[in-house]
Amino acid sequence: MLEVVAGIVWREGKYLAVERPEGARMAGWWEFPGGKIDPGETGGQAIVRELEEELGITPLVFEFWRDLVHHYDDFSVHLHFYHIRDYRGEATPLENQRMVWVDPAHPPVLDFLPADMPVVEALHAGCGPSGSQV
Repeated sequence: MLEVVAGIVWREGKYLAVERPEGARMAGWWEFPGGKIDPGETGGQAIVRELEEELGITPLVFEFWRDLVHHYDDFSVHLHFYHIRDYRGEATPLENQRMVWVDPAHPPVLDFLPADMPVVEALHAGCGPSGSQV
């Protein structure tokens, strides 16, 4: 099972979504930025490293929110979601991916990875960075 961190990066009430780039597994699907947890690494260390590598930002204020397991046809993933409330730097797509800031007050329209959909639905149901269920 893959152990993965995902960052729900917030700016002005919107969260960041990135599109998996061409050539990547499941290319074209949208997801939260993040990646695999390296051996010996904590989830917190992994989310900082992944966001620095992927977006050029350093999380300053972040907290673990929830985790979930999703089974695809050929692999399973255990996702650890973190809310990123403050960070240093300007989010820039460093891995040839598209990115967009999503307003959770509007219905979701992006094709998110199936593993991320429960989190997307929760965010759009009002479980954002200041929601009572965070």
